[in-house]
Amino acid sequence: MANAYGLISHSTPCIRRRNLPSNIISRSGFYSAERITKRVFRCSAAEGINDLASPSFPSNPPTPRLVAKGCKLVGCGSALPQRLISNDDLAQIVETSDEWISVRTGIRSRRILSGDETLTGLAVEASRKALQMAQVEPDVVDLILLCTSTPDDLFGSGPQIQKELGCRKNPLAFDIRAACSGFVLGLMTAGFSIRAGGFQNVLVIGADALSRYVDWTDRGTCILFGDAAGAVLVQACDGDEDALLGYDVHSDGDGQKHLNALAKDDRTDNLLISNGVPTSFPRLSSYSCIQMNGKEVFRFAVRYVPQSIEASLERAGLTSSSIDWLLLHQANQRIIDAVATRLQIPPDHVISNLANYGNTSAASIPLALDEAVRSGKVQAGNIVATAGFGAGLTWGSAIVKWG
Repeated sequence: MANAYGLISHSTPCIRRRNLPSNIISRSGFYSAERITKRVFRCSAAEGINDLASPSFPSNPPTPRLVAKGCKLVGCGSALPQRLISNDDLAQIVETSDEWISVRTGIRSRRILSGDETLTGLAVEASRKALQMAQVEPDVVDLILLCTSTPDDLFGSGPQIQKELGCRKNPLAFDIRAACSGFVLGLMTAGFSIRAGGFQNVLVIGADALSRYVDWTDRGTCILFGDAAGAVLVQACDGDEDALLGYDVHSDGDGQKHLNALAKDDRTDNLLISNGVPTSFPRLSSYSCIQMNGKEVFRFAVRYVPQSIEASLERAGLTSSSIDWLLLHQANQRIIDAVATRLQIPPDHVISNLANYGNTSAASIPLALDEAVRSGKVQAGNIVATAGFGAGLTWGSAIVKWG
C-alpha cells in the first residue's frame, strides 16, 4: 500500500510503539541510529498471530530491517550567466549610482541571462560540477529537487534537468517553489527522502532567473536581483555520520503584501456565449514584475532569521559558538551583518558574495557555498548555519556539516 511519503510499502510489517524507548528522537528530529535496537519488530492485524502465510501461496516478502540513515553533503557546483551588469550600467537606466547602491545593499554587480542561455542550462551545469566533485555518475542519482520560482516551463523544469544530465534510469525530478527559502526547503526534503524514503543520492538545485520579472525602470528593485544556479549532492550515510543536524521552517501568508509577483487578471472584451450566458475569457496569463516593500522585508528578516537559526541549533544540540560559518541567503549586506551580530558570529566567519552577484534567490546559498568550498574556506567537518527567507513570506534554517 502507499505510505505517507507516496512510496509503496508492505502492509503487514510495522513497529510496535511500545517497544521503542521514548527518547530515540535524534537532534535532527529523526530516529537515532545509536538508540534504535537492531531487532526487527513485526505485528499483524490480530495480536499474537505470527504468520498467516499459506503453503499454497508465495511466501511473504522479507520483513525490512529497521535501519536509521543519515545524510551528508558530498559535492557542490554552481553556474552563472555570461552577461554582467554593474551598478554603473544601471545608472544609465535609472537615477542611481554605484555608491548609492553599494552603501544600501552591498551589491556592486550582478549576472543576468542573455542570448540562448536558459535557467535549465545553468542548473545542469551546476549539477554536473556537483556530481564531478562527489565522483558520482548521473545514473546513480535517484532524486532531483529543483528549487526555483522561475522555471523555464510553467509545469516545472526538473524533468528537463534529469534528461540533460543523462540520468537514464529516469529518477524522479520535480520543482520546489519557495522563492529565496527554496534551497533550505530542498535540503530538508532531501533529508526526509533519504531517511524515510530509501533514496541514496539526491541532487538539490537552487536556480532562479528573477531578471525575467524585474521592472528595469524601478530603482527600488532592479538594483537587487541577478540570475544563477547552485547545486549540492546529498548522499545517504550511516546515522552516526549524519550531516543535517537541525532545521526550522515557517511561512506567514500575511506577509505576501510585502513581496510578491502576482498573476495578472486581465480580461478581454470578447464574449463567449455559454448556455445563453455571455462570459468573458482571460488573455494569455502573465505575472507582474516583482513588487517589494524593502523596509518591511528588512524588519522581517532581522527579526525572524536569528530566531530560526537559534531554533535549529537547539534541535541540533549546539550553540552559536559551534558555528564555523554563517551562510545566509544573499539578499542585503545589512541583513547579513545584523543577523551575524545578533548571533555573535564574527565577520570573518560570515560567508558573503553578495557584492558580485546580487540576490539570486534560491541559488544564493549553494552558489556561495560552492565558492567557499572551492576556495578552501569551508573545510570538511565544518559546521555551517544556513538560512533562507523571502516571498511567501517563508523562512527557514538548517545546520549542516560539510563533507
